Amino acid sequence: MAQYFSVHPDNPQPRLIREAVKILRNGGVIVYPTDSCYALGCMLGNKQGMERIRAIRGVDERHHFTLVCRDLSEIAHYARVDNRQYRLLKGVTPGSYTFILEAGKEVPKRLLHPKRSTIGLRVPEHPVVAALLAELGEPILSATLALPGDDYPLNDPEEIRERLGKQVDLILDAGFCGIEPTTVIDLSGEAFEVVRQGKGDTSRLGL
Repeated sequence: MAQYFSVHPDNPQPRLIREAVKILRNGGVIVYPTDSCYALGCMLGNKQGMERIRAIRGVDERHHFTLVCRDLSEIAHYARVDNRQYRLLKGVTPGSYTFILEAGKEVPKRLLHPKRSTIGLRVPEHPVVAALLAELGEPILSATLALPGDDYPLNDPEEIRERLGKQVDLILDAGFCGIEPTTVIDLSGEAFEVVRQGKGDTSRLGL
């Protein structure tokens, strides 16, 4: 059964964050809150963890994961970012946006879009995520906690425990979370494009 930590949504307990990161480093798959929805996550290099998340989500290798990053400098470490892209990113991060960018050399090829060599990245605005990433020191490979057949992502920690308690290693309960996914913006082409309208306010993008 998964471990279950009740964390304060605004001031997460450092001891619990350290334990959560230890589980990630030991190859675990975790459920954690973000500023949009609960997410499934594992270490960037954890290929088995990635396959476990795919199995939970009921998706194949064409499904793209997101790198959840600490800040803009970490995004720039894993993706190629020019001045025009940087200005837009700076204006809306942290926040409920996922950005599609050309991947850098630090990203394993198995995570890339097969035809475009792109990757999704984001910087959530949530204290629990910020604490996890600060302790971990690298991005979390993530996917929204949306299960096959469900109309919305799971947002009740007790229901998550009931349904996924045997499939993940840790559930971080920070209370009810949102059910609206991020706004997705493709910054990889000449013209920036909103490819999914979600929680992030597109009027802030200046597109």
